[in-house]
Amino acid sequence: MAALPNICPYIHLPAQSGSDAVLRRMKRGYTRAEYDGLVDRARAIVPDVVLAGDFIVGFPGETEEDHRCSVELARRSGYKNSFIFRYSPRPGTAGEKLPDDVSQEVKQRRNSELLAVQAEVGLAHHRQYVARTVEVLVEGPSPKAGRRASAGSSAAGQLVGRTRGDHIVVFDGRAELAGQYVQVEILSATPLTLMGRLATSSAPDDS
Repeated sequence: MAALPNICPYIHLPAQSGSDAVLRRMKRGYTRAEYDGLVDRARAIVPDVVLAGDFIVGFPGETEEDHRCSVELARRSGYKNSFIFRYSPRPGTAGEKLPDDVSQEVKQRRNSELLAVQAEVGLAHHRQYVARTVEVLVEGPSPKAGRRASAGSSAAGQLVGRTRGDHIVVFDGRAELAGQYVQVEILSATPLTLMGRLATSSAPDDS
């Protein structure tokens, strides 16, 4: 990944929990320390690597301390985004024979708390790109393409694309840019999205 330009510096690295006790019950086969070490090695080898995570809240036997460990892991890992789910029994999984002993109310609260933490972490991550110019592979019109293009833009509407780190980027541009690589100057960020404008070198020539 560090040496080959055709491999994007993006890793989806599911943790599921930040607690060793829960990881053992999940039969995940690694410890929190091993997971932290993997994250640290990835960042040492590929300094611009982008990480995404997965968490399950309310797994059988999960305590408030276990949940706190997951919150701490999300903060430490600095994920671009995380997929966070409430536990529910599934045949053939590690929790199948364990009592589903965390109430739905507690699962919902922990889910909401972890989502809120990830929103903070994701916003901090995305803000690192503000004022930078990034390469974007244009996918096509944004789902919100009906919104008015920025003042002075010759664009037909909003486009959406992805960076090499799988960041979603929204900017004004022409539909025929779909499938092309362009340079986009990042102007602002949300927890999940970067907003920008075509850099001068990528803007179509109307002359």
